[in-house]
Amino acid sequence: MGKINGCLKCLFIFFNVLFAIFGCLLILAAVKSSAYNHQLSAVGTPNLAWSWVFAIGVLGISVLGIYAGCSEKVLVLKIFAGFMAIGMVIMMIFGIIIVVTRNKLKSSLEDASSEVAQPFMQDKETRDLLEALQQTFQCCGVVSVSDWGDRIPDSCACSSGRGYSGFGSSSCKAKPQGISGPDQVYSQSCGDFIMPWADFFFRIAMGIFFGFAVTALMGLLVSILMIHQVKRYDSAGGASIAMKGY
Repeated sequence: MGKINGCLKCLFIFFNVLFAIFGCLLILAAVKSSAYNHQLSAVGTPNLAWSWVFAIGVLGISVLGIYAGCSEKVLVLKIFAGFMAIGMVIMMIFGIIIVVTRNKLKSSLEDASSEVAQPFMQDKETRDLLEALQQTFQCCGVVSVSDWGDRIPDSCACSSGRGYSGFGSSSCKAKPQGISGPDQVYSQSCGDFIMPWADFFFRIAMGIFFGFAVTALMGLLVSILMIHQVKRYDSAGGASIAMKGY
C-alpha cells in the first residue's frame, strides 16, 4: 500500500502529465512566434523571451510534480509545493502585465498615433501581411493611410461600387496630395479590425494566466495534503492504515 491515497495520487499525476503536454505545446508556440519578437517589443508588449521562461517553467514543474507523486518523498513534495506558491504569484503578475499591455495597445490605436505603426511598417513580412488584411477587410494602414509614407500600395485602392464587404464599410476618400498610389483609398484603418482580434487573444491570455494562478493554488493545497498523508504514514511506522477522505 502506498503512502498517499491512490485516487489522489493518480489524479495528481494525471493533471501533471496534462500540464507537461501543455508545456511542450507552449514551447512550440514560442518557437513559431519568435519571428515577431522585434515588432511586438517595439510597440511596448512584453519581450517574447518571457514566453520561453513560462513554457519551460510549466514543463519543468509538471515533470517535478510527476516525480513527486510517483516517489512519494516529502522533500520533493515540499519543493513542488514551493514552486506552486511561487508560480501562483508569478501567474498573477503575468496576468496583470497582460491587462496593462492590452490597455496600452488599445489606447495607442484609439489615439491614432503613427508611431505605433512604424515598427510594423519597417518589416517586409509584416507589410505583406498588412496588404493581405487590407484586401480582405477593405481598410488601409494600421492607424491611417499615412502609415505607408509616400507610396500607397494597390491593396488600398477603393472604388465606390464595391459596396459592403461584410467586414465593414468600403467608403472611399482621396489619397493625400504628393503621394503616389491609387487615387481613391479606403477611409477606414485596419487598426479598427486588428484591435478586436488582438483584444480577443489578450482575453485568452488573461484567462490562461489567471487560470494558472488558480490551478497553482489548487496544486499547492493538494501537495500539502499529500505531504500530510506521507508524514502520517511514516509516523505510523509504515503500517498500512486506512486513508481518511479529505
